[in-house]
Amino acid sequence: MRRLSLALLLACGGLGLKAQTAPEPLLVKTGTLPMTKAVLVFGQKIVYYDTGVGPTIVLVHGFGSQAMFDWGQVIMPLAAKHHRVIALDQIGFGSSDKPFIDYSIQTYVDFLGEFLRTLHVDHFTLAGESLGGWVASSYAIQALAPENTGRYPLPKPERLILEDAAGHRTLGDGPSIPIAGTLKDAAGVGIIFYDKSRVTEDFIRQNFAIKLKANDGFTQRSLRGNPKLAEEIVSDKLASITIPTLVVWGGNDMVVPLDDGKDFAAKIPGAKLVVVPECGHVPSTEKPAAFLDAVVPFLE
Repeated sequence: MRRLSLALLLACGGLGLKAQTAPEPLLVKTGTLPMTKAVLVFGQKIVYYDTGVGPTIVLVHGFGSQAMFDWGQVIMPLAAKHHRVIALDQIGFGSSDKPFIDYSIQTYVDFLGEFLRTLHVDHFTLAGESLGGWVASSYAIQALAPENTGRYPLPKPERLILEDAAGHRTLGDGPSIPIAGTLKDAAGVGIIFYDKSRVTEDFIRQNFAIKLKANDGFTQRSLRGNPKLAEEIVSDKLASITIPTLVVWGGNDMVVPLDDGKDFAAKIPGAKLVVVPECGHVPSTEKPAAFLDAVVPFLE
């Protein structure tokens, strides 16, 4: 039996980079980002960034990651372009609470909806990276459905951005990223980058320390081992996404292949695909300037 491919759920974005030729420290300095906030969602603490004034964009990170890793390089530039930027640590990851629950895509859709209702966000662009892209596309499908009514409807996004999104399929032979339970495992995050010179020993050690502090091993194992994932793929539902959609993909992604990005763009009516050359799994981290060049005009 073919194994459940992590190529579709792994989003170890975790690594704010500066897109320069010479290797330099890769982790985002917390002093360059606004102070985090926290709110209770279904009784659980969700930590998030909220900065800027203007049309709202909500950023959803990937598997085993957190907001500052996947989005740290683009939060302030987007805010500087007159946007309100909200980037949350999803339940079970980062600094948010990590309850012992059954983690699935629907879990994340439900928490995202309640998070947005709690913050009274009802006009927004939704952006997701890898696993976050799976969550974002599933959320959009449900929020735009005619049956999304009643007392607690999901707030409807006005635009959708998918960055190297998982969820198009579940079976495959793509490489996977190990849970960083050891320093050797932590070195495996190098697979997400095209430019391997950025993955220095110092970076690996720093990243490993942060992942240990996040203490999200249960979440990762629960999600990776959940048989429901095979039933939560979105490939046959993408045609129901009727809002403007931008698909941004690293041209050299070894985790979720570019063919998946092409399929997302082909199946979502009117979607635009932008391929970032010489870039791996997380363009917003490895090539933030190119990511912004694609996203900012789309938002305007």
